[in-house]
Amino acid sequence: MVAEPNGPHEEEDRKPQSDEAHSAFAPPAGVEPPGPPEDEHPTSEFAIPEGLTTEPVPEPEGSAFAPPSTFDARLAHPAYSPAPGGPPVRLAKDAPWQDRMRTMLRMPVGERPLPEAPQRTDESGPAVPRVLDLTLRIGELLLAGGEGAEDVEAAMFAICRSYGMDRSEPTVTFTLLSVTYQPSLVDDPVTASRTVRRRGTDYTRLTAVYQLVADINADDYDVSLEEAYRRLALIRRNRHPYPGWVLTLAAGGLAGAASVLLGGDLLVFLVAAAGAMLGDRLAWFCAGRGLPEFYQFAAAAVPPAALGVAASLLHAGLRPSAVITGGLFALIPGRALVAAVQDGLTGFYITASARLLEVAYFFVAIVVGVLTVLYVGVQLGAKLNPEGVVAPVERPVVQILAAMALSLTFAILLQQERSTVLFVMCNGAVAWVVFAAIAITAEGSAVLATAVAAGLVGLFGQLMARYEHTSSLPYLTAAIGPLLPGSATYYGVLHIAQNDMDAGFASLARAAALALAIAIGVNLGSELARMFLRAPGSAASRRAAKRTRGF
Repeated sequence: MVAEPNGPHEEEDRKPQSDEAHSAFAPPAGVEPPGPPEDEHPTSEFAIPEGLTTEPVPEPEGSAFAPPSTFDARLAHPAYSPAPGGPPVRLAKDAPWQDRMRTMLRMPVGERPLPEAPQRTDESGPAVPRVLDLTLRIGELLLAGGEGAEDVEAAMFAICRSYGMDRSEPTVTFTLLSVTYQPSLVDDPVTASRTVRRRGTDYTRLTAVYQLVADINADDYDVSLEEAYRRLALIRRNRHPYPGWVLTLAAGGLAGAASVLLGGDLLVFLVAAAGAMLGDRLAWFCAGRGLPEFYQFAAAAVPPAALGVAASLLHAGLRPSAVITGGLFALIPGRALVAAVQDGLTGFYITASARLLEVAYFFVAIVVGVLTVLYVGVQLGAKLNPEGVVAPVERPVVQILAAMALSLTFAILLQQERSTVLFVMCNGAVAWVVFAAIAITAEGSAVLATAVAAGLVGLFGQLMARYEHTSSLPYLTAAIGPLLPGSATYYGVLHIAQNDMDAGFASLARAAALALAIAIGVNLGSELARMFLRAPGSAASRRAAKRTRGF
């Protein structure tokens, strides 16, 4: 029999001991440990031996930002900035505010210089919501007036900086404007945005907005927020300088002058002017009925083409090509094209792509309107000669006067101030003289002649804008009117109507090349004016404006 345990203590003694009860490194029973237990030596092997005394070494006083003693500047990597930092960037006070703000926008935020001018703030700091709202409203007027994205950002940054909001980042993307302001590195940023719903061409209003921005940014002229809002309200309520009937007459005069520029006589001038005025009234009718701009352009292109076809069918002895081409000059979106290419060249690729797509839609609308009429005319037996483009007419005096008249009427359509019209007429005459001397007299490349002439237009226009401290668009856009590719567009559409697709698309590609040459030439002339005719002491500003070189 197995004996039962007598009690709980005896049962516990019979249980095996757990692993926590002994150590694997404990000596077996009957063997003494080699030395005293570890508890009697609670010291570390890193302790100082007995009998050795040391004196504490005092720490040298210095800065935590001082380079270590082992640092050698000669062995430092050349890509690293030196300890004192890079050379400070100083903006020339006598430079135009557009150049100074554009320079700061192209710089990283951490490298922007601190404001030197006293800022218009009270003791409580800037009124952030009101300053942001004012900035967006001014930027909306500039963008709606056709100004480039970089110039709009420069104006918005100038306003924020003038009212004490230096940590501001304006952003322009086609029809969307936004401003982000961060009071400090530990505060939450504040962002406001605004969408441009309606755009219109009024260079008088554009000039007034530029004057307001210049006064806000000036050191010797104090513009409070209340005064800025009051002046902005007056600018928005200001009526256009020219009524609607004057604009219609200007559209007719532009078409007539363009037809004379291409070899037409007085009768051609009258027919082309009548077609353009009918097209303008038809476009206004479509706009009043709420039709999109695509259909407005297509409808405006129908009357000039119809009159040209009618002149050919009636054997009136007129040049149908001059009549139709003259009507197209008033429709080609040269202003939007120049702004689109300028945005692309300055790095605003999204805005440039959207604007180029808009120009392409307008161009297609013109082609659709003209192509419909030409196709009907060809079916009816109209004698339209697609080879007329190779026979340019050379009449220097008459064509120079026609170029001046074309620039004058174009300036009226753009609602420019009367004080700028004379310079625009002279600038347009210079553009045509240069183009005719290279393309007609010297029989050179039309694309090269267009680029050179547009470059001079951009150079002279930028010089005048810097002298007047205003936008360069009123001095540029109307002056490129004589260079617009109206004839290439017409002959391309005519080839397509006559089922000659290869020649038609080749002529349309030539028209696109001429349009791009105009835009690139204008932008290049403006950049040359800023580069070589900058204010004294602004060389550091130009060095700070370097971009990423593509990476």
